[in-house]
Amino acid sequence: MTDFPDAGRDALAPAHLYASASDISIYSSHIHSLVECCARSVFGISTTAFRSRDRAGSVAVARQTAMYLSHVAFGLTFTETGRLFDRDRTTVSHACAIVEDLRDDPAMDRALSILEAALTRLRPEGP
Repeated sequence: MTDFPDAGRDALAPAHLYASASDISIYSSHIHSLVECCARSVFGISTTAFRSRDRAGSVAVARQTAMYLSHVAFGLTFTETGRLFDRDRTTVSHACAIVEDLRDDPAMDRALSILEAALTRLRPEGP
């Protein structure tokens, strides 16, 4: 993760903590990269497949998981997360509901708990 700006923990603040809209765009790509990498690793999905419009089961669930992690671990709103993934806020809401349902599986719940804990450590304290 050497490509992060030298801004410390504030570099990954939720959008409502940024001073301007340009600050959001600078760091949103880093949040997107982090959650994408985590989701791809858990589901064994290639970058190409993840970024495609493919709706196949594991590919869609990996994307939904990335949206869920953006919302839960970084505190982004559905709208902010939707912008991050070029999706509508209702799509993000649906993705989060799907992933919450997947937490009924103990293995999936454990994987998500680990990812959330790791990503939450990158989130700055409140304003």
